[in-house]
Amino acid sequence: MRNSALGQSQIQILPVRGTFLVLLVSLLLLGCGGEEFQDLQDFVNNSGADLRGQVDPAPEIKPYEPFPYDNSASLPDPFKARKQEAKNTGGTGLNQPDFARPKQELENFPLESMKMVGYLRKGNTGNAIIRSSEGKLHRVKVGNYIGMNFGQIITISEAEVKIKEMVQDGAGDWLERESSLQLVE
Repeated sequence: MRNSALGQSQIQILPVRGTFLVLLVSLLLLGCGGEEFQDLQDFVNNSGADLRGQVDPAPEIKPYEPFPYDNSASLPDPFKARKQEAKNTGGTGLNQPDFARPKQELENFPLESMKMVGYLRKGNTGNAIIRSSEGKLHRVKVGNYIGMNFGQIITISEAEVKIKEMVQDGAGDWLERESSLQLVE
């Protein structure tokens, strides 16, 4: 009987301990959910209080006014391609380059891929140092040909090389175009 009396007292203690333990855990959880992030919550609630959704009015759109095309004023036809005036240097044809001359090495590279990297002067003659797209250095002088558009060097200064190129237009005529290579530092 002793065992049964002892068992009953243990049974009575266990529910009291269990209830106390549940109560203690509940209090701890309530303490964690306090006002810890209240300043953040206040910021979020008040951040949009000063903002007013104001959008500027759309600008006034001017009505379209059609342009009446009148050819009596001898305006050029806007639907025909315009041909640039070619400079005729007195040679045969309209500025046709010399196809029979042997090509120089720098005529194998586009002008855009070359860079002027230096300048040399010997007496009265100035030479430019040109780096090709392959990375090779070339010394050029006035009169040398350069680029793929029959470009001929017309002047060399310490800062740039000026080139006269010959390009063909849509009608088959050859036009002069001036280009330059700037010194790259």
